[in-house]
Amino acid sequence: MAIRQTPDGPIWRKRTTPQSLALWFGWLLLVLLFVLAWEAMTRNQIWAFVWDAPEQAADLFGRMVPPRWSYMDQLWVPLWDTINIATLGTLLAIVLAVPVAFLAARNTTPSPLLVRPIAIFIIVGSRSVNALIWALLLVAILGPGLLAGIIAIALRSIGFIGKLLYEAIEEIDPRQVEAIRATGAGPAQVLDFGIVPQIMPAFAGITLFRWDINIRESTVLGLVGAGGIGLQLKSSVDSLAWPQVTLIFIAILATVILSEWVSARVRAALI
Repeated sequence: MAIRQTPDGPIWRKRTTPQSLALWFGWLLLVLLFVLAWEAMTRNQIWAFVWDAPEQAADLFGRMVPPRWSYMDQLWVPLWDTINIATLGTLLAIVLAVPVAFLAARNTTPSPLLVRPIAIFIIVGSRSVNALIWALLLVAILGPGLLAGIIAIALRSIGFIGKLLYEAIEEIDPRQVEAIRATGAGPAQVLDFGIVPQIMPAFAGITLFRWDINIRESTVLGLVGAGGIGLQLKSSVDSLAWPQVTLIFIAILATVILSEWVSARVRAALI
């Protein structure tokens, strides 16, 4: 807050003159950065395709309607596989992420200098690689199928669950832990009665949120051969069966909406 004296009295200003100049200079740099980034991204752009895009989009959408509703009989099993991939992948991620979270938290790790950095590295490494890339690698190793999709979802989810859970562990009330320890309780009892009850609401919310995300991610794993409805999507696109593609989009949207509703109801019941 700056004050400038005038014959009519002091005038209050939000910023001083140097602060205002610095702000405008920052905005100028931001605009310059945007222009340079735009120039780099569009250097090899063929603008004739861009100007023709509305006509091409209208032609494509015209071939996508109406949906081929008779194709729905072939989507029930892939949809069920997609839900199973997300659910089993989330459960496997929980089994792997919970120990990693306790090893990463400052107040529960057995070694802040050795074990904690390794746990943090696992969390960061998991979050750095997209589920589709994990699936692509696992299909090459394990072959196409649901197993590759389940493991891909799990490997991607470890970092998400582990990071949020270890932050929740670090934010617990230490007085409750000290009270349990003061009764002569051992490490397992301190964990069971002092730490776990405090993090359970956060753990339930994290798990349901991640499962909801995994439903979305598992719908595209079939594009690289990891099972689920993505296989039907890739097959329909490759064969230019656009009415089937529309129906698959509708089925995916309905599945995501259903998972969101289930997640919200379960979260409301548990938290």
